[in-house]
Amino acid sequence: MAKEKVVLAYSGGLDTSVIVHWMTGQGFEVIALLLDLGQKVENLEEIREKGARAGAAKVLVQDVQEEFVRDFVFPALQFNAVYEGAYLLGTALARPLIAKAQIETARAEGAAYVAHGATGKGNDQVRFELGYYALNPEIQVIAPWKQPEFFKAYPGRRELIAYCERHAIPVKATLEQPWSSDENLLHISFEAGMLEDPWEAPRAEMFELTTAPREAADAPETLLIGFEQGLPVSVNGERLGPAALLRRLNEAGGRHGVGRIDMVESRYVGMKSRGVYETPGGTILHIAHRAMESITLDRGVINLKDTLMPRFAQLVYNGYWFSPEMEVLLSMVRETQRPVTGAVRLELYRGGCQVTGRQSPYSLYDTGAVSMEDDGGAYRPEDAWGFIGLNALPLKMAHRQKKKMEEGEGE
Repeated sequence: MAKEKVVLAYSGGLDTSVIVHWMTGQGFEVIALLLDLGQKVENLEEIREKGARAGAAKVLVQDVQEEFVRDFVFPALQFNAVYEGAYLLGTALARPLIAKAQIETARAEGAAYVAHGATGKGNDQVRFELGYYALNPEIQVIAPWKQPEFFKAYPGRRELIAYCERHAIPVKATLEQPWSSDENLLHISFEAGMLEDPWEAPRAEMFELTTAPREAADAPETLLIGFEQGLPVSVNGERLGPAALLRRLNEAGGRHGVGRIDMVESRYVGMKSRGVYETPGGTILHIAHRAMESITLDRGVINLKDTLMPRFAQLVYNGYWFSPEMEVLLSMVRETQRPVTGAVRLELYRGGCQVTGRQSPYSLYDTGAVSMEDDGGAYRPEDAWGFIGLNALPLKMAHRQKKKMEEGEGE
């Protein structure tokens, strides 16, 4: 009798290596799907060999870096998306692409199941599974970390490492590294272990993408980023594709310690979670894009985007990339970006990223109107009397109403 096929979101790390072997033991034919999102990976042949030794029938590797940056990172950039004031959504933006690739692979391989290694306490389980069901409502999902027979037997890293040793599964994980990480071209995240104490400072050796700001070069670096319709297209005059451009800015930001964040965030499942992030290139792009919009977008459009941005960020964070609401927001933001073309100059220095100039052929900035010198009649200061008078009218009326109410209460 043929085994049921399952497509697993595979990283080659500790958790998914154990899951490959465990699901094989449950009678499944496991297809391990590794997506290259720009993370540092071992030799691909070694990963395939590792997956095969763990029991995978196939180990498929797909390079999706360009698609990830173009179709997920850049739309979030156009929205200036930030979750709870700090998080640039690096992990959250990768999950819908992984889910999409799994569903496509399941269709091509004739698999009725997909699987992931996310825990039953985190956001990723929601992101993966909402993506699966949005793209194939009939798909069946295996999530070992929500199955008691799995998580009770293997509750932590110690048990998982022991499992790999018993079954000769090669992994690099050790008990000496007291945190977990997830990396892609936009960022690397760290959580768990000693970071579960929100008072515990991150260890210096934990960081991988950025130099500590205090140890960065004592000389600033200037960058010129070119934009076309809200999309970054060049660095210092050199046109680059989406993935290459982000990689270039990661290198520059990393040299200067740009993009480190330590925050406690609100998980969708209801608990607080502490996360530490390195997002050097994404931080530079976020600052540059806002500067580009500052001279090209009408204030009403800026206000509309700023009002809707938290909703967009929450949808991304919670796993609703493939929702009808997201389709509307993405369509809207593309329309707002039509005039967002030009260049932004920035200076990087010891953890800082400072805008020092911006220009655009579609600039709304009128030097004559705003000048403190003689503007040649571009603006009539006396007109401000009427402008302020009309805007003050409801404030005056509200004051009178309040006074009448106070007098009535005193009778």
